[in-house]
Amino acid sequence: MSDGRKNRPDTLVRRTELRSGVSRPVVTPIQPSVVYASPSIATLHAQYEGGAHGYTYAREGHPNAELLARKIDGMEGAEGGLILGSGMAAVTATIMGILGQGDHIVGGNQLYGRSLRLMHQDLARFGIATSLADPTDIDAMRAAIRPDTKMILVEVISNPTLRVADMAGIVALAKEAGVILAVDNTFTTPMGYKPLQEGADIVIHSVTKLLAGHSDVTLGYVAARDATQRRAIYDFAVTVGMTPAPQECWLAERGLYTFPLRVAQAQANAAELADWLAAHPKVARVLYPGRADHPDHRLAASLVGLAFGNMVSFELKEATEAAADRLVQAAPDLPFAPTLGDVGTTLSHPASSSHRGLTPEGRAALGISDGFFRVSVGIEDLSLLIADFEAGLAAV
Repeated sequence: MSDGRKNRPDTLVRRTELRSGVSRPVVTPIQPSVVYASPSIATLHAQYEGGAHGYTYAREGHPNAELLARKIDGMEGAEGGLILGSGMAAVTATIMGILGQGDHIVGGNQLYGRSLRLMHQDLARFGIATSLADPTDIDAMRAAIRPDTKMILVEVISNPTLRVADMAGIVALAKEAGVILAVDNTFTTPMGYKPLQEGADIVIHSVTKLLAGHSDVTLGYVAARDATQRRAIYDFAVTVGMTPAPQECWLAERGLYTFPLRVAQAQANAAELADWLAAHPKVARVLYPGRADHPDHRLAASLVGLAFGNMVSFELKEATEAAADRLVQAAPDLPFAPTLGDVGTTLSHPASSSHRGLTPEGRAALGISDGFFRVSVGIEDLSLLIADFEAGLAAV
C-alpha cells in the first residue's frame, strides 16, 4: 500500500532557478518576481547595508527598473536614478521626499497641469507653501524666493504654450539663494538639454512620453546629484509604493533603443508642420520654438541648439470650443488624446484636458483659449499629417 509520498507532484510546485548556459539572451529578460531569496541572513544584511548587490522585494527595486534607470542615467549624465510608477510620481517623490512642513517651493507658472494642481491644492495640506512665477522672467523668479524657500521646480519648455525658461538665470539664482533646483526635462529630453550638466540638482522625466515613445507604459524617472537627496526621494517612493511594473520597464527600455531616430524624425516633421499651420488662414498663431516668430526663439536656440522638439501648439482664429470640436471630429485619424511623445501624432485640447482644473481666467493668463491645441508630432509621412489637418481645419 502506498504511503502517499511516491506520487506527490513536488517537482511542479517547488521554486527552482532557471538554468543558465554558455550563451545569453540578446533581449533583456522580464523579471516579474515580487520577492527575491537570499542564501543567508548575513547576505540579506549585506544587501540592505550596501555591501552586496541584490534584490529583496520588488517595491524596493527590481532588475528591469534598475536596468532602465541606469540607461537613462547614462543619457542624462546622472548617477543613481530611480524609476517610479509615473511622471507625477517622480515629481511628487522629489517634493515630498525632500521638503517638509514649513518649507516653501517656487514653481514655474506654466508647469504641467497636474503639477500645477499639486502646487495649488495639495502641498498646503502637508504644510509646504508654494509660489508660482514666470520662468522666462528671472526677476519674477527672484521676487518669488523667500527665506523659507528650499526648492525651485521648472520645465525647460512649458506645457502647452512652449515658453522657454531662462535656465542660465535660474541656475544662477538657485545657487545664489542656496536652494535646490529640480528640472522636469520631459519635453526637452536629453537630446536637447541636460539639466545636471548645466548646474541643476535634480532631473525628472515622464518616461511615458518620448523616452518610451509608444503610449504603452506609464513610468517616471528622477535623479539627484546629492546622495542624501537621492536617498530621501527613494525612501519616500518606497514607503508610499510608487513601484514601477517590470513589464513596463522592459517596454520602456525597448523604446530607448529607437529614441534618437524617433526624436530626429518627429522634430523634422514638427518644424514643417508648424510652418504649414502658420500659413493657414484659419490659424491665428503657431507656437514652435524653432520658428523665428516664437517669443523665446533665441533663448531656445542657445539652450537646445537645433533640438527644438516635437511639440507644436496653435490657436484657431475662431477660438471657441465648438470650432475646436469640429476640427477634432473632422480629423479622426489624429488621435484626440491627452498625451504626447508617441510614434504617432496626437492632438490635445488643454482647456478640456490637462488644464481643465484652472478657471477660464487662469487659462487665459497662460494664453490658453478654447481654440488652443497642442500637437505631439510623430514620425508619420508628413503628407499624411498635412492632409489630416487640412480636413480638420476645413470643418472650422
